[in-house]
Amino acid sequence: MNHGVKLEARTVPVPQSISPEAQATLQRLVGADGVPLNALHAMPAPDDHDGWRRLQAAVAEHYASVNAGQAAALRASLHTITVENATVHVATPATESEFAYIDLHGGALVFGGGENCRIAAGKQADLHNMLCYGIDYRMPPEHPYPAALDDCMATYRHVLQHHAAEHIVIGGRSAGGNLAAALVLRARDEGLPLPAALVLLSPEVDLTESGDSFQVNRTVDVILPNPLMGTNLLYANGADLTHPYLSPLFGDFAPGFPPTFLQSGTRDLFLSNTVRLHRALRQARVPAVLHVFEAMPHGGFMGAPEDAELAAEVAEFVRTQLQRG
Repeated sequence: MNHGVKLEARTVPVPQSISPEAQATLQRLVGADGVPLNALHAMPAPDDHDGWRRLQAAVAEHYASVNAGQAAALRASLHTITVENATVHVATPATESEFAYIDLHGGALVFGGGENCRIAAGKQADLHNMLCYGIDYRMPPEHPYPAALDDCMATYRHVLQHHAAEHIVIGGRSAGGNLAAALVLRARDEGLPLPAALVLLSPEVDLTESGDSFQVNRTVDVILPNPLMGTNLLYANGADLTHPYLSPLFGDFAPGFPPTFLQSGTRDLFLSNTVRLHRALRQARVPAVLHVFEAMPHGGFMGAPEDAELAAEVAEFVRTQLQRG
């Protein structure tokens, strides 16, 4: 029996249909043998907690190198607070605003906290010219699910004490998109007022990895060339991966779910996550806009013009939704 399409070995070229800067990024992230550099890094087994701690330390060093000097370029001022068990980096823009943006960092649910999260909050405050709360949520192996989502809920309740729900936007990239969508589903289940809008950038909303792009874009995505099932199992810690708080794609998007901005790229491993969630929202009559960028891998092109175009699209969507509130 035929179970799928058999592909012949071939090299997928860098397309000429994207900016020279984006082309350079795709070329830079692939070795001379044609294998994405990120594909050379093996993930530890879910139960190898020491291995995960070593990898987290190595990734933190990488983030520190990438983020060097960026804090000084921020216009927003930064301070850090504690909300229950959550560490929250609060970025305040130069001009006062009644609006708030809750930012949830990416990193496969196990990386990306600390200074990386703090700088990301400052960037969101600068982009939207509003107060930003960057949730430095707890992560495994020490703090598996539901610790991160609990931190998001605690922070959302805190923000609701200072801002009307219709003045709040929640956003996240990758793993942050997972938590942003799960946060809204859980907030609704707990009877909390929902935010004005949701921004999901290449969201990791299906930890079962059931979508087509997990096969079609495997290795083609130079940022995220391989699936993350080991990471997902570490995070879930035995919980059912199909539960909507773990895989929001399988949630109930009843009327009242906020308008949502979704973004992915044609080379993104999470493309199926994004387009399937867009369809689920549309079927539930939730206003949702989908932006798919040509040849973009997971997380963008690292500073190419397409990334600035995406940021402008997000800023316009956020501004429009808040004005409606």
